[in-house]
Amino acid sequence: MNKPRLTALVALLQLAALLTLSSPASAAERWTEQQAHEWYNRQPWLVGANYIPANAINQLEMWQADTFDAATIDKELGWAQSIGMNTMRVYLHNLLWEQDAKGFKQRIDAFLAIAARHNIKPIFVLFDSCWDPEPKLGPQRPPIPGVHNPGWVQAPGRARLEDASGYPKLREYVQGVVGAFAKDPRILAWDVWNEPDNDGGGNYKKHVDKQKYVEMLLGQVFDWARSQQPTQPLTSGVWHHDDWSSLDKLNPIEKIQITQSDVISFHDYSWPETFERRVKQLQAYGRPLLCTEYMARGNGSTFDNSLPLGKRYNVAMVNWGLVDGKTQTRMPWDSWKKPYTLEEPTIWFHDVFRADGTPYRAAETELIKRLTSSPREAAGTR
Repeated sequence: MNKPRLTALVALLQLAALLTLSSPASAAERWTEQQAHEWYNRQPWLVGANYIPANAINQLEMWQADTFDAATIDKELGWAQSIGMNTMRVYLHNLLWEQDAKGFKQRIDAFLAIAARHNIKPIFVLFDSCWDPEPKLGPQRPPIPGVHNPGWVQAPGRARLEDASGYPKLREYVQGVVGAFAKDPRILAWDVWNEPDNDGGGNYKKHVDKQKYVEMLLGQVFDWARSQQPTQPLTSGVWHHDDWSSLDKLNPIEKIQITQSDVISFHDYSWPETFERRVKQLQAYGRPLLCTEYMARGNGSTFDNSLPLGKRYNVAMVNWGLVDGKTQTRMPWDSWKKPYTLEEPTIWFHDVFRADGTPYRAAETELIKRLTSSPREAAGTR
């Protein structure tokens, strides 16, 4: 074995030992299937979007004191309420806690007050493996013209993920945020890590050994959150591969996601037949299902096709994007290779509303209103 690989292996073993020592002594147990279904049956049929205000390019710009915009949030959540949406999936960030824990909690509370006025319960996301691996506090860069999600940042970033000495700060963040709101009825759920085995996306340099770090940390994040005994369920969504039907077909990170989640969540940006197949696979785990990302029009995932299936199978449905803005997610993923600077994409990839609040496609918002206003169907077994 060469010296760099040996050094990396030693570091990973040291990391594993540190994580074992930092594990809560008496973390609460994962919910039983009965507890999970009792919680889910108390909810309406859950429909919403992954949300960031149109004037924020990423999680940091949404939440930092200088750029937190309650008025815009109130306006946009009003648009969501008007079409029957009742949840939003909203990303937090560990650097925000380290920057100003007290102020961050106050802004979360302010966001929850606004959401509650619109009968919306958010799913908060604690960590995220997608896009820029080098997040920085302070003013965020402007959008790259014509490019999908050009400023989104990972949490924790590359350097923090590799630095085991900083993990106590990550634990403080998780336990601090979840602990502060563990009994808050305005929160729907905690998504502890978005797409943890995602390599990043875009044109960012590949993070060697990232999967190993995440694999050793993810279970601890569940433990840290669960140690605060939240009344809301914990989850982390599987998002790739073709067969999730049994644990022996999953990679190590997916196994942690499935076995530690109180309710099972997943992402699907594919054709409706793929969505339906994945739902049937995940039903084998006997827990409520939440699709926490879908709807990429140019990829075959649309409201018209996927939302009625979600209703039929009693799956919570949270699409990507509410309002077109600085994240530019109306642009497709391939815009990282060929930016749409000379002309708009033929169809919007994500998002529901234009910046002025008018629907991108009125037939879609009418469908959402119609399905959310009709009675909830029994758990899907069809």
